[in-house]
Amino acid sequence: MILGRFLRPFSSNIGIDLGTANTAVFLEGKGIVLYEPSIVAIDVKTNKILAVGKEAKEMVGKTPENIQAIRPLRDGVITDFEVTQAMLTYFIKKVLGRALFRPKPITVIGVPTGITPVEKRAVVDAAKSAGAREVYLIAEPMAAAIGAGLPIEEPIGNMIVDIGGGTTDIAVISLAGIVVSNSLRIAGDEMNEAIMQYIKRKLHLLIGEQTAERIKIELGSALLEDEEQEMEIRGRDMTGLPRTAVITSSMIAEALEDTVNSIVNAVRTTLERTPPELASDIAQRGIVLAGGGSLLKNLDKKIEQETGIRCVYADEPLTAVAKGLGKVLENIDLIRRISME
Repeated sequence: MILGRFLRPFSSNIGIDLGTANTAVFLEGKGIVLYEPSIVAIDVKTNKILAVGKEAKEMVGKTPENIQAIRPLRDGVITDFEVTQAMLTYFIKKVLGRALFRPKPITVIGVPTGITPVEKRAVVDAAKSAGAREVYLIAEPMAAAIGAGLPIEEPIGNMIVDIGGGTTDIAVISLAGIVVSNSLRIAGDEMNEAIMQYIKRKLHLLIGEQTAERIKIELGSALLEDEEQEMEIRGRDMTGLPRTAVITSSMIAEALEDTVNSIVNAVRTTLERTPPELASDIAQRGIVLAGGGSLLKNLDKKIEQETGIRCVYADEPLTAVAKGLGKVLENIDLIRRISME
């Protein structure tokens, strides 16, 4: 097979965690070489790309009318094909350079378990248009489990909860297959939106996405804490004038309550659908958390309270999927077994 002939000889094969919020790229032989926001800044008058990744994120909420900072993925899937293609092309060239005789890379890409056939095709086409020779799609929770070092090929129940920017993917894995899965389009972005709407409703103050993200990181918690914390924020009031306000950690816990409960309920539902023998393994081994959204303070404790099962974090939650894709590149047989294509 083509895969068998070409995967080993070249070190230019790559794994891409194509996330709603951030994209991570693993380069075979070098590890994770890129981790940047999945954002593209475009001049809408000329259709010219002005910035990608970190530079584009700095423009969010600060652009004039002729410039748009676009996130081409929403809820874990492509919403703007051409912009996604341009972003992938930029990232691939940045990672591989522009060598004339370098072979096109074989590429494995992490995608949500709930992705539709049409969405799968969009990801594959975008990657091939960006320069990939062959594209293999791997379910993100499977990649995260591999990146977390779980024994996914053994007859043991492994439960992974991967909370990214656009999706939460939950899976029970055994014998290199997903036995039970649950994918919901509620994750880190939904938390930011909940904070923005809460502050608008309670304080009549409009804030941007980056401010909401900072609030989530500094004050956000899945549980009410005994020690109250405060933070001063700036935004625009309903009259259109700049204004400052003080928010508290209890306010943000209230703002996030519905979103957190949706994620916890999805974990419970997945456990209820898990075969008894695998559920027994999970009760003994615990639930593994990965993804940037899982880093919400006390989320592990909240899931433990609701399920009665210990929660542990992958060593590097933010890059667990990318690390897993990198390990997959080293194992031809495993790619064939777990690819969604």
